[in-house]
Amino acid sequence: MEDHDIDEDEFEFSRNYFLAKESGKSGKKSARKLSEIDLVDEQDLRAEVSKIEPKHEKEIASLIDSYKSLYNEWAFELQYGFGLLLYGFGSKKTLIEDFASTALTEYSVIVVNGYLQSINLKHVATAMAEVLWEQLKLQPRSASGGSFKSQQPFNSRSLDDLIAFLDGPHAPENESFVCLVIHNIDGPGLRDSESQHLLARIAACSHVRIVASIDHVNAPLLWDKKMVHVQFNWCWHHVPTFAPYKIEGVFHPLILAHGSASQSVKTATIVLQSLTPNAQNVFKVLAQHQLAHPDDEGMPIDVLFTSCRERFLVSSLVTLNSHLTEFKDHELVKLRRHSDGQDCLYIPLSKDALEKLVQEINQ
Repeated sequence: MEDHDIDEDEFEFSRNYFLAKESGKSGKKSARKLSEIDLVDEQDLRAEVSKIEPKHEKEIASLIDSYKSLYNEWAFELQYGFGLLLYGFGSKKTLIEDFASTALTEYSVIVVNGYLQSINLKHVATAMAEVLWEQLKLQPRSASGGSFKSQQPFNSRSLDDLIAFLDGPHAPENESFVCLVIHNIDGPGLRDSESQHLLARIAACSHVRIVASIDHVNAPLLWDKKMVHVQFNWCWHHVPTFAPYKIEGVFHPLILAHGSASQSVKTATIVLQSLTPNAQNVFKVLAQHQLAHPDDEGMPIDVLFTSCRERFLVSSLVTLNSHLTEFKDHELVKLRRHSDGQDCLYIPLSKDALEKLVQEINQ
């Protein structure tokens, strides 16, 4: 009898469920659209978010501090050719930077912020090659690594040449290393297959060691078996920190907000501060020209080169192009065709926003 009652209840539930689905189909659809929602200005929303008091700060600090006991183990794994991959909930930026500054003092460290929207890996490889070359010049037997090719500027060499240099038998392997630290190797600027395969090739070089973090649950799907076990040669470490993604979140638009000029200035300022002083000054030349000639379609590249050379900011067009590539990768500068057919550069900001950005740079 009881079983019969249970069957009746299940039948009634199923019947009501499908009746509800049918009535939902026949009902009127709302005419409202998502675009009609009055979104909050992103700057205002971020200001409100910043007022939220963080919780469990002492516990988080204590947890991160507890991982310091693993530093010797991590350094040992790096020394013997493994790559460190840190995963777990929470930002691992502070943890990795502390590890690099305390346990990797014998290494030259190059840091890549994978949470940026775009990253130029050619520039990363160039910087690593330059750092390794400086190390090799200090080695007593560096002459064998100082071939005529090494005298060629690294920024004019191909990626294959740069990787070959990083993998070359310049010195005993335990003497010269460049450590590549990547915050969020699964970030938006590195998430494509081409970038991951290039990073894997760099990580496999004999004079390179890699430390990286991941945050996306599907990050391991970026790699195949060869990349995981041979090229990256990962040692996986579960290190949840539960720390907020304060810095990483700056570069991601908030869902409940629309962009604003002030937010664009803030983001551009953060990106410019991460570049070299020379790159900042080149950008300033372009910005000042755009403010002085608001009706122009942009600044011709040859005019920018002449202005920068007169200020001793660049010595060649190759150097200027490397700066411009950085600007384009970070979407600070765009290119458009002038009415006379000449390519011109312009900064995609309003006059007020650009003036504010120049003030921020000068501070």
